[in-house]
Amino acid sequence: MKAIQVMVVDDSAVVRQVLAGLLGAAPGIEVTHAVADPVLAIERLKTQWPDVIVLDVEMPRMDGITFLKMIMRQRPTPVVICSTLTEKGAQTTMEALAAGAVAVVTKPRLGLKQFLHDSGNDLVATVRAAARAKLRSATEREPAPTVKLTADAVLPAGSAPAMTRTTDRVVAIGTSTGGTQALEEVLTALPRVSPGLVIVQHMPEKFTAAFAARLDSLCEIEVKEAQNLDRVIPGRALIAPGGRHLLLRRNGAQYVVEVRDGPAVNRHRPSVDVLYRSVARSAGPNALGIIMTGMGDDGAAGLLELRNAGGSTLAQDEASCVVYGMPKEAVRRGAVQRSVPLGAMAREILQHAS
Repeated sequence: MKAIQVMVVDDSAVVRQVLAGLLGAAPGIEVTHAVADPVLAIERLKTQWPDVIVLDVEMPRMDGITFLKMIMRQRPTPVVICSTLTEKGAQTTMEALAAGAVAVVTKPRLGLKQFLHDSGNDLVATVRAAARAKLRSATEREPAPTVKLTADAVLPAGSAPAMTRTTDRVVAIGTSTGGTQALEEVLTALPRVSPGLVIVQHMPEKFTAAFAARLDSLCEIEVKEAQNLDRVIPGRALIAPGGRHLLLRRNGAQYVVEVRDGPAVNRHRPSVDVLYRSVARSAGPNALGIIMTGMGDDGAAGLLELRNAGGSTLAQDEASCVVYGMPKEAVRRGAVQRSVPLGAMAREILQHAS
């Protein structure tokens, strides 16, 4: 089997050495070039094009966003963003994900040895998943049309017990690699009268606030990073904070969320399984669970619990996934009632509400 060929682009010589050494030591991965900036990368691309590019976003001569957009126009290629945990880095990384990057890994300003210990395996796994990603060029990623629904289709919550069917609906979405673009396509298509949504997107700490703020600026619905005891109401999407789990709870006639610390589940915090299991207990037949593009199996077990509790379940179909990993495993376990294209997901959400 041909090795995955990787190019590393980072202005720090130390970071280039660490990343190239880490990836080059992994079976089935070959680092073809490690260069200091996009200008040098462009020269190398004239003679050899890699399968995956690991890219810093803040560099001299040409920034990573400009380079990424050029790549996605010329020859769409899986790009993994390697960014620092700073507010500025988070905002820039959101631009990169919107421009077509498939994933983000964080690098420390200091302590590269600790990075190797804590995140080395994650970086290798992310690069392997990126190599399998199915990408579309920027011109192909057209926004889905906004779906219209009359306001009387989403009614206030009743006072029924949590596990009985009510007119109040909750939608729980779990996603990972490729999910930032997929969520943007779904959420921007939803009208203000949409049911309340709770979302886990695998993303490092400090990045989710910038992600939620960006979506909020694009959507008719409100999108925010979840805070403890936030209400789940029509027209609002709550996104789990990076590094913390998100759970749904029934509080009398209302749904609220809990934001909790705790150990990683399926190597993730937040975990899609944790969210789905809480939705199964608290909403049951009032809930719709959706699993979308991503690598691994997080969410498969929890989605099955939700289906067994009477909830409706959907998966993004293979053709529209960037990485058909999480949905595939959920389908394999019998957790999914139907698989649908990404472009149909907003309409499915509104049909669930009505």
